[in-house]
Amino acid sequence: MRSIKHIVIHCSATKEGKYFNAKDIDQWHKKRGWNGIGYHYVILLDGSIQTGRPIAKQGAHVKGFNRNSIGVCYIGGLDTNGKPKDTRTPAQKLTMLCLMQSLKEEFIDAEILGHRDFSKDQNKNGIIEPFEFIKHCPCFNAKNEYKNLKYEF
Repeated sequence: MRSIKHIVIHCSATKEGKYFNAKDIDQWHKKRGWNGIGYHYVILLDGSIQTGRPIAKQGAHVKGFNRNSIGVCYIGGLDTNGKPKDTRTPAQKLTMLCLMQSLKEEFIDAEILGHRDFSKDQNKNGIIEPFEFIKHCPCFNAKNEYKNLKYEF
């Protein structure tokens, strides 16, 4: 098994309420020249989970960090005008919480981050601020939202 240091949350950068699935993302990624979907999990609007790449296989979702990470993508991330927005449905939020808990129990030392948390701290003040984001993905503060998960051993 790969050594996992990061569990990275993404959005599909699709408009709010529009249905897409892992097969669609697989096609988009193949059009970009990749060998298939780069994420390990996709959370649909109804909260169901579809698998992408097997966890044992390196993903293609955060350049320079794929070797030791797991990629999770929720469908959405843009408002109806195409602007970044946390569009997660209540079902997606619940599923994501359960999935983060499960992954964190399996990969205890892994840090849960959003794709945007891999941006560079351009002004070197120790904080990655919104103006420094390379992407707004996942359009919410994943690092903060999941920092206090309780683990049962």
